[in-house]
Amino acid sequence: MALIVQKYGGTSVGSPERVKNVARRIARWKARGHQLVVVVSAMAGETNRLLALAREVQGQPNPRELDVMVSTGEQVTIALMSMALMDLGLKARSYTGGQVKILTDGAFTRARIVSIDEERVRADLADGHVVVVAGFQGVDEAGNITTLGRGGSDTTGVALAAALRAEECQIYTDVDGVYTTDPRIVPEARRLKTITFEEMLEMASLGSKVLQIRSVEFAGKYRVKLRVLSSFEEEGEGTLITFEEDENMEQAIISGIAFNRDEAKITILGVPDRPGIAYQILGPIGDASIDVDMIVQNVGHDGMTDFSFTVHRNDYHKALELLKPVVAHIKARDVLSGDKIAKVSVVGVGMRSHAGIASTMFRALAEEGINIQMISTSEIKISVVIDEKYTELAVRVLHKVFGLDQPA
Repeated sequence: MALIVQKYGGTSVGSPERVKNVARRIARWKARGHQLVVVVSAMAGETNRLLALAREVQGQPNPRELDVMVSTGEQVTIALMSMALMDLGLKARSYTGGQVKILTDGAFTRARIVSIDEERVRADLADGHVVVVAGFQGVDEAGNITTLGRGGSDTTGVALAAALRAEECQIYTDVDGVYTTDPRIVPEARRLKTITFEEMLEMASLGSKVLQIRSVEFAGKYRVKLRVLSSFEEEGEGTLITFEEDENMEQAIISGIAFNRDEAKITILGVPDRPGIAYQILGPIGDASIDVDMIVQNVGHDGMTDFSFTVHRNDYHKALELLKPVVAHIKARDVLSGDKIAKVSVVGVGMRSHAGIASTMFRALAEEGINIQMISTSEIKISVVIDEKYTELAVRVLHKVFGLDQPA
């Protein structure tokens, strides 16, 4: 018998019938003798509906009241799920984040988990209950309801698995695992049986939408084994996200190709090459809580440089406005910008022990006439910025050149 935490997303519980289907799945796991904690999201579309409702009443909704409001989505789901389990003859009990208690800091709409009091959950498990917990939410020291921001339900699941020392945290979603790349672009993409936390972190940060990066970071920190499974398939082993030392990493050099169309590029031409200039440019950007991704600085022969960086497309116009006084102050020559770019990345821990990955990647793109605008590397990934119109071609070419379309 193992203690397992299962998390079901909004699509998985998007209707009463789907809630019942999930309950039947949980019942099968319970029949095998497992102890189960089930974390659920709000039903698909409910959080967006609540956010839209709030904005109709207040243009910029008060963060505290917004958390009070949007947290009700998960409260509905935990009650429905518990009812469905009871209807199958199981003992079930639902808890909001505050009832558990999942203690967070006081940052409304983007709170961080501080601690979890698992005593009530353990007592219910010992008494034979399936414990159903609302994802995405907690409570701060003052008793205020807080929400954890994007990907919060995944984070709740992982945090509970860590606190309870669960055997595994299973993330049920609308795909049956982590793939070498998006199967909608490359039909030959393969589901990976295993992937390391390092690789999954890179894939999540580079555009893979299977798991939110916060939950992967949390799982890696507390060594919680994650498994991604489909809530719409009866059986399947999904993808296990685990630790490098558990696997023979010589088998695969590259594990996946990630891509992201959500960035924009800004280049400041004719920047004086002197100490502190990078801070003068990026300081106001950081102060405005705009995340900068890739940065490239090219030093010229005349004491001037060109300074390029990328930001999320949602922050593109705001960043340009912030730069206007900066560009005038440093007397830069011009600003070039555009949001029709994409970032394509190859990811794999095997890169550490294999040379020539970058040259293979660059040659494959060159042979297709795809120009590289920016390059960024780490120990286990190489990312390039290219013209957005070449995204799918680049992904298909790289997927093939690194042998990812071949059976494992």
